[in-house]
Amino acid sequence: MQLIVSAGVIAAIVLWGLISPATLGSVFNRALADISHNFGWLYLWLVLLLVVLAVFLAVTRYGNLKLGDHDDEPEFSLPAWFSMLFAAGMGIGLVFYGVAEPISHYVTPPPGVEPLTAEAARTSMRYAFFHWGLHPWAVYGVVGLAIAFFSFRRKTTPLISSVTESLPWAIARKLSPAFNVLAIVATAFGVAASLGVGATQINGGLHAAFGVTVSATNQAIIIVVTTVLFITSAVTGVERGVKYLSMGNLLVAALLALFVLVVGPTVAIVDTLTNTLGSYLSQLVQMSLRTTPFRDNTWVADWTVFYWAWWLAWSPFVGLFIARVSKGRTIREFIMGVVLAPSLVGFVWFSIFGGTALNLEIFRDVPLAEAVKENVATTMFVMFNALPASTLLSIVATVLVFVFFVTSGDSATLVLGTMSTGGDPNPKAKVKIIWGVLVSGIAMSLLLAGGINALQAATIVFALPFSLVLILMCIALVIAIRQDWREEDAQERKLHRRLREWVSKEEAVGQGAGGGQAPSSARPAQARRDDIG
Repeated sequence: MQLIVSAGVIAAIVLWGLISPATLGSVFNRALADISHNFGWLYLWLVLLLVVLAVFLAVTRYGNLKLGDHDDEPEFSLPAWFSMLFAAGMGIGLVFYGVAEPISHYVTPPPGVEPLTAEAARTSMRYAFFHWGLHPWAVYGVVGLAIAFFSFRRKTTPLISSVTESLPWAIARKLSPAFNVLAIVATAFGVAASLGVGATQINGGLHAAFGVTVSATNQAIIIVVTTVLFITSAVTGVERGVKYLSMGNLLVAALLALFVLVVGPTVAIVDTLTNTLGSYLSQLVQMSLRTTPFRDNTWVADWTVFYWAWWLAWSPFVGLFIARVSKGRTIREFIMGVVLAPSLVGFVWFSIFGGTALNLEIFRDVPLAEAVKENVATTMFVMFNALPASTLLSIVATVLVFVFFVTSGDSATLVLGTMSTGGDPNPKAKVKIIWGVLVSGIAMSLLLAGGINALQAATIVFALPFSLVLILMCIALVIAIRQDWREEDAQERKLHRRLREWVSKEEAVGQGAGGGQAPSSARPAQARRDDIG
């Protein structure tokens, strides 16, 4: 039933976009304006709450709880686990915005900052860290943790509804199937936004390397080709498909970043990382709750609110995927791996690519500010033209986005198939094919309806109802963790009490008259264990 309802809703929107793209774009843009104006504060508060919750669970006693039974061990090694969660989480976005976002903020900074100044450059890097750091990964981490906790400790199916059904309110249990549908629709549009962004940058890379025209037609062809590939990859299974693609692509990304670090302004990059990390940490709360109630300015809505909505829309997909590969890890290890480690990688990535771009724009007059105004998707390739081996860099970056496209689509079809079939961890091939086609259809119809702006608008619209579901998930997770910790703590206290009683008994026997009882150390180990048990 969930498959029929969710796929039907999405198919109707895809057809609408293909038949009348202008009307679809107009409706989404109007909804975007209303939601940004009336509910932007909700996104800001909710995402900050998720950061606080993730930190709290990691540093307190609750972090010792294991996602599974006491003897469960992680299925994947740390490198493989990290590669998969990172590639599924935001691989395409980092490559697309690594240069484009800092330059965009430099040209059009937040209200109160003068454009094209040193202050604008510093602010641009700080907000790049902010938009791609702890906040998005906390969203993914909390959703993934909730699904993993109930799946591996409570032995429920890996669904959003399995979390909300644990709440002590009848209304929440009755609405839980509808929550699954909301999660599926939000996920489909969030993934489609990422695939649309990826298609535009692949087109930009092909233009830089081979002169291929940047056009909606070519982007549609790219979507079709990559869809065939990621659907093919999806049917091979997570272990063989996503695992090896993700690990290989992360290695390529690391080599690309290392090359730019070496041939670019290395000292300036290190200085940028150092300075920006300090200002990011010192202004974290201020940026988290920044709105502009006394300015006629849409900068916060265009950037921060869009990003938060994008992460919220992606969170069921990334959360379920991360949960699937995280059995056997403790809550603390999970949060450190899902929130802290990827954030640090993102900081380094933006320092290398954003720091290089700003340095070239400010000190070497490379026209990156003009490039970002013309076409955001080609900005990185304009920067490569100012570096050695520019054609090779463009080809490598294009391949990088291409493989991230495939891994994201691969993971998305698996997760959407799981969510729409009642939690089946291995949905049938035809279900994966349906979701692969629908997600690609969304990306294609929204690109025709208004390009990246339409993708952003749809993401924010469909993330709003799911944000309310996410609040319920947080409440359910906190209640469940406290219950399980109390139970484990009570069992531990009981064991310690019995151990003390046994020790007291042994001491009393050893002090008995005549010394007829053998001392504790001389008795067989099995006998001592039997006394305790």
